[in-house]
Amino acid sequence: MQTILVVDDDQNVRELVTVFFAEEGYTVLEAADGMEALECLAEHSCDVAIVDIMMPVVDGYELTEDIRRTYDIPVILLTAKNQLADKEKGYRVGTDDYLVKPFEPKELLFRVEALLRRYQKNEDAIIRLGPAVINREMYEVKIGSQAMLLPLKEFELLFLLASHPRQVFSREHLIEKVWGMDYEGDERTVDVHVKRLRERFAKLTDAFQIKTIRGVGYALEVDSE
Repeated sequence: MQTILVVDDDQNVRELVTVFFAEEGYTVLEAADGMEALECLAEHSCDVAIVDIMMPVVDGYELTEDIRRTYDIPVILLTAKNQLADKEKGYRVGTDDYLVKPFEPKELLFRVEALLRRYQKNEDAIIRLGPAVINREMYEVKIGSQAMLLPLKEFELLFLLASHPRQVFSREHLIEKVWGMDYEGDERTVDVHVKRLRERFAKLTDAFQIKTIRGVGYALEVDSE
């Protein structure tokens, strides 16, 4: 069950959203202002935040910036204003979508569902192996606080192996998937790239290792601990 955080100083709006989304099968958490919202996010795992702009203490713009710095969840801003400048500011601080009051709860539902689908696709582009995070969106490998940008083919080879841990890939299969069917080079290219990957990560982490399967090819082994 997915959890929605609705942040609005108007109790009627909070109740409207809470009742509607609860009937649709969502868990809904409420916050009356930005400070309450941050406290709620620190204690609960949320999948999306619906945030009003005009709030006391911490307004919706500030809250969106705070969420962006710490949490990887989509944000929809709600506002009574339909001014282009307000929308521009909202997108600049990091909102994913924008809805003007008064709104139809069904339209809000459609927007929430679309954002959740989009974020789910982004999650599929991220592989976590212990302390290692392989991010296909950024072509980056992060181990702890250390981030590395790999050469394109090295990254694609690592991502393919990591996407199917313990699955054995032949050199021919890896060539086809990473370099393409039109590649006319030698299969030893795979060996060279595997060697480079091993050298890069051998001293950084033992969360995964690329194993040679004699007579076949390679497989990525993951530390089970």
